[in-house]
Amino acid sequence: MMVNSILFVFVFLLCVPTMVVGGPDQLIRPGSSLVAGAQPPSAWSSESNLYSFGFYPHGDGYVVAIWLASFTEDQQNENNNNNIIVVWTLDRDSSPLSPNTRLELTHKGELVVLSEKSDVDKSITIAQNISYGVMNNSGNFVLYSSSKDVHVVWQSFDSPTDTMLQGQRLFGGSELVSSVSKTNYSTGRFHIKMQTDGNLVMYPMNTSDSPVDAYWNTATYVSGVGIVSEYYLYLNDAGLYLIDGSNSRIIMPLYTYDGDDDSTFPVVYRATLDADGIFRLYKHVNSSSPASVVYERPEAPCDVKNYCGNSRYCRMNNSSSSSTQQPDCVCLPGLDFVDLNLGCQRNFTYTCLSGMDYMKYYNIVTIENLSWVDDNYYIKFISNNIDECSNSCLEDCTCDAALLKGGYCSKYSYPLRYVKTLADNDDVNASFFKTGTVTFFGQVNETINNASLSEVPQLVIKVVTTSKKTWVLIIVISVGFTIYSCISLSVSGFFIIKFRLLKYKRLLESRSLGLAEDLILRSYTYNELKRATNGFKQELGRGSFGTVYKGYIYKGKKTIAVKRLEKVVDEGEREFRAEMQVIGKTHHKSLVRLLGYCAEGKTERLLVYEYMSNGTLAERLFKSERLPEWCERVQIALDVARGILYLHEECETPIIHCDIKPHNILMDDFWTAKISDFGLAKLLMPDQTKTFTMVRGTRGYLAPEWQKNTPISLKVDIFSYGIVLLEIICCRKNLEVQVANTEEIVLSSWVYKCYERGQLDLLLVNNEQVEKQALERFVKVGLWCIQDEPAHRPSIKSVLLMLEGITDIAAPPCPLST
Repeated sequence: MMVNSILFVFVFLLCVPTMVVGGPDQLIRPGSSLVAGAQPPSAWSSESNLYSFGFYPHGDGYVVAIWLASFTEDQQNENNNNNIIVVWTLDRDSSPLSPNTRLELTHKGELVVLSEKSDVDKSITIAQNISYGVMNNSGNFVLYSSSKDVHVVWQSFDSPTDTMLQGQRLFGGSELVSSVSKTNYSTGRFHIKMQTDGNLVMYPMNTSDSPVDAYWNTATYVSGVGIVSEYYLYLNDAGLYLIDGSNSRIIMPLYTYDGDDDSTFPVVYRATLDADGIFRLYKHVNSSSPASVVYERPEAPCDVKNYCGNSRYCRMNNSSSSSTQQPDCVCLPGLDFVDLNLGCQRNFTYTCLSGMDYMKYYNIVTIENLSWVDDNYYIKFISNNIDECSNSCLEDCTCDAALLKGGYCSKYSYPLRYVKTLADNDDVNASFFKTGTVTFFGQVNETINNASLSEVPQLVIKVVTTSKKTWVLIIVISVGFTIYSCISLSVSGFFIIKFRLLKYKRLLESRSLGLAEDLILRSYTYNELKRATNGFKQELGRGSFGTVYKGYIYKGKKTIAVKRLEKVVDEGEREFRAEMQVIGKTHHKSLVRLLGYCAEGKTERLLVYEYMSNGTLAERLFKSERLPEWCERVQIALDVARGILYLHEECETPIIHCDIKPHNILMDDFWTAKISDFGLAKLLMPDQTKTFTMVRGTRGYLAPEWQKNTPISLKVDIFSYGIVLLEIICCRKNLEVQVANTEEIVLSSWVYKCYERGQLDLLLVNNEQVEKQALERFVKVGLWCIQDEPAHRPSIKSVLLMLEGITDIAAPPCPLST
């Protein structure tokens, strides 16, 4: 009766279809969207909050993924970000998605991934004809049709990556493919395949999936199976099973749950083909404890073919940090490790020689109880003699290794696949490897040291040498030449460095005398600025092209600001040259002074400025607890206007700054406002008044002509200054959402309405007392500056005269943009 009850429960679970989990609030309806990098992280979660579907950090960007958010990773593996386990990824081998990428279920019924990168036209359509979607408690993300008969359009269970979840089936012809690592979800080196013949098999990737490539299988092959298979691997609430779908019969139970869990949390099982090629079933009991492995195949890492790559073999060693044995990969003699794809390659120069020359330049290393599978240059002949087999390989140009087994000598060339150690009772006499007489001794000694008899008793190494005089002479000459070269290079380098340091010190001394420091931009080395900023540790601010750091020069006596440009390949290089051309030729008390620069190699571009101790005007106006008084704001507005006047009318060539805003206005020790950041500036010819250029500047401060594709002039700076002037008057940003009245959202519109009604006192903060005529004068100047037509805006010289009260100001018309 007990057995019948268990079978009834299992068949019931097997036949119950996947239900739509979640009420109306869990349904993902057309118009719903997620944004990569949103805070808090944007995701669609299941009703139980066990699983989430959305954007997950990966490398420098994001991937569309499903993750198990409530449990930590197992202790045996390296934890990934935030201990969250990713169980499925979309388009796993594509480049990471950029921040602000959108995942949207459109009103047309399409689930699409849209990139916002301007230089990349990338979109992915996951499914179409969708009515709604659900993130199920089982971890299956399902999209349903918009037809009358609701059915599944797409679900994540149909396209697994490296993991199976409860309720998921792996049908014949489908497979799980391992990831590269716990933090890299791209296609890895192994896959487990549910074959159409009913056999579950593991293979290395990029092989023919033939029996010789398999390293584990369930041996459940069923003969006479057609192209369409009804066999599948099934993970449910009862266990992990191989099922015959034609009659719901269990072919093989791989693991059956014990059912003794008394946790208050739901017990979650997941089957994952890990990066090491081992198929493991994990059990998660609660959110505070790591997962436990309840089933794994194969049990020994060294049984995984291609675990170490080509021409390497795996053995078990006692780890210093663990009492259990750990896998260790060793290159064959005469080879050094390159990477897992290439495996090991020769560490000596190999040339085909004839006759007895082989005895001078090559030797044979013998290792017992080692075997492999490879058909590359395969020659087999009858032999039981070790010397005959080894000499045959030594004298053969194409032979790299030979295997003496069962009375036959087989010769091979590199690379060798699936090399492994064997037990003492296996029928393998010896394996032979060709090495160079110069370099192979280090390799053999390393192998001997790494393979103590206590750890690997079956590994016995024998070295067959043929010409001692030759290698002794080569070693003596090599060592002598190396010692002589090192001494010569050391002496020469010492004197060269001393000479250059002396020359550089004299150059610095000459530049620091008289007026040289004030008239000449100093060229710094990257290491000088790195030391000056203590390794770029103290960050002052960050812009669109780089970051500004605080530093000290002249033994800490002078404070500087170092701007390190980051996008040096395109925008950063242009900004560097623009700043050098513009501010390098200017010198005005209302402009931040450029002291020097660094242009080293192709990547390092740095600018050295005078240090502005009191931060930006934006911080002073919008973030400070003590706002500047009216008289201070008047002085700031006049300082900025004088700086723009110098750029527009007093330089040899007119300069359009193109990015006047509070963030680019800095305050020095005496609270003098200075204009900075000339990376977007545009130089005009002496006789030029207008020019064409790409859109430059910051939204909210851009003049209307930028959007009309018309020539721009000095008047674009007047418009930006007008916006800044209104912000200085009102101590608020030009666009504020958190306001008491909706008409106050756009500053320019509100200012004009207050001016028109004669209610300018509403613009002031904290009911401060201001001369009415001065306030009206500043407001009128600001409104004139933001007129839509450039011809209606005054010149900066007229602006300065009006602000100082020297010239009268007419009543300004309403700006169209308000």
